[in-house]
Amino acid sequence: MKLYYSPGACSLAPHIVLNELGEKYELEKVDLGAKKTESGGDFTAVNAKGYVPTLELAKGQILTEVQVILQYLADKAEASNLLPKFGTMDRYHAMEALNFVASELHKGFGSLFNQAMPEDGKKAIIARVEKRLAWLDGQLASKPYLLGKDYSVADAYAFVVLGWSKLLKVDLSKYAHITAYLDRVAARPAVQAAMKEEGLIQG
Repeated sequence: MKLYYSPGACSLAPHIVLNELGEKYELEKVDLGAKKTESGGDFTAVNAKGYVPTLELAKGQILTEVQVILQYLADKAEASNLLPKFGTMDRYHAMEALNFVASELHKGFGSLFNQAMPEDGKKAIIARVEKRLAWLDGQLASKPYLLGKDYSVADAYAFVVLGWSKLLKVDLSKYAHITAYLDRVAARPAVQAAMKEEGLIQG
């Protein structure tokens, strides 16, 4: 498998999960502005959507969209405990968590990267995101991870998106349970390894 990524982007989540699963993989960095891969290729020839993550499978198949890639990786790995089994209510709760991160956190935080966004627009987005953060903080008051006692692919995704807060000047200090959660996830060896591979921390 080959993962096309941009350092610190949401592609960091499947990168973390690949390490969690001990999967063999290749990495190809993408310049999202130029739509070029590190090896000089046209990234849109790989993924016409033009964004990461993009997972190239052994059979030449391409898979996109972070929450789908995360489910694929967890489901294909034997003895993976990173997602509940299909058909169970626990699986639907996992999908619920992934969709919450994608639609309520990722899209909210992601909009703040738009440099053309006026200040009033940014304030409105932050106010909306803070409501979701307050809810999430309450959830994490009674459990260590999004799905309960067990770490899952949803946590890898949430960790990446919430990690954008410093860059985007969204203050998480008032959310004690979220900050403790981020420290807990950050301490995982697979997370440390992925961040070092992407040059986000020194190793």
